[in-house]
Amino acid sequence: MPAPLRLRLDGDALVRNWQTLDRMSGTAACGAAVKANGYGLGATQVAARLATAGCRDFFVSNWQEAAELAPLGLTVSVLHGLRAEDMPAALAGFARPVLNTPAQVARWKGAGGGACDVMVDTGMNRLGVSADDIADGLLDGLAIETVMSHFACADERSPMNAVQRDRFAALSGATGARRMSLANSAGIALGEGYAFDLTRPGLALYGGVPRAEYASRIETVASPEAQVLQCRTVPAGQTVGYNATWTACRDSIVAIVNLGYADGYFRGFSDRGVALVSGNPAPVVGRVSMDLLAIDVTDAGPIAEGEWISLDFDLPTAAASSQMSQYELLTSLGSRYDRFWT
Repeated sequence: MPAPLRLRLDGDALVRNWQTLDRMSGTAACGAAVKANGYGLGATQVAARLATAGCRDFFVSNWQEAAELAPLGLTVSVLHGLRAEDMPAALAGFARPVLNTPAQVARWKGAGGGACDVMVDTGMNRLGVSADDIADGLLDGLAIETVMSHFACADERSPMNAVQRDRFAALSGATGARRMSLANSAGIALGEGYAFDLTRPGLALYGGVPRAEYASRIETVASPEAQVLQCRTVPAGQTVGYNATWTACRDSIVAIVNLGYADGYFRGFSDRGVALVSGNPAPVVGRVSMDLLAIDVTDAGPIAEGEWISLDFDLPTAAASSQMSQYELLTSLGSRYDRFWT
């Protein structure tokens, strides 16, 4: 059955965003993080488009995600490494583990595993082996394709960025890895000295702007759309929605739309979000509820039951309005949308 809400996805914008990030990566190769189902947009569709555009390195979080990409025959790295129960998948060879702990290293060595990647902690204190582990010979005997680390503060002007870069650079030649990789989307914007051999953008591929350097260079990829369920006239002085947070200051035409916080359009958009009706802005009024929201279309032009409206989902603007991060907005777009690539 066709859904009453859809996610319009701009494949050309996705590719152009990757090409922008590839240019900004300088001589480094530019990969793509497609974890969390391609940041909510559909990992298989995203990866296929980027591979056609020239992307050669893809990153997911776990082996279930890697298995979904296996039919595409891509070079995939699994960022969370491998548990004991992941070993059959890892040894099947359709993706490489990114080893994060001494236990994972021992597990891979004990199984006679082949090529792998390794994560090194340079200050985030999340995942990764330590420089001391490396100095003590932990990685000896591994066939390491890429050694990588991850920025903690690349989206900010922080002295920690240079500290992590220098700690990572000090590992050059110490691991036997063919490549070094540090920069995520925000890290790419820090400049050439941060790119090393391979960059791993995520958010900016999908329309996110993690640093001001990307303003006007990154294009919106995802645009939620939904059908109007009912149009009603709300007389001046009457309220709309739960807790009566919006009062009509004039006789108003309000469209009730088949979309809500269960679809990733969060309560933070209440009285703050913006819809587009034939290109004209129309404010979200009242509380966003689980499956419904109300839009004041009085000045936006006529609209009828069954017609489609789109939500303004420019990620920096939407994040400021909703007080949610750009990452949360993307990855929370729910399964009830029909996804259409254009």
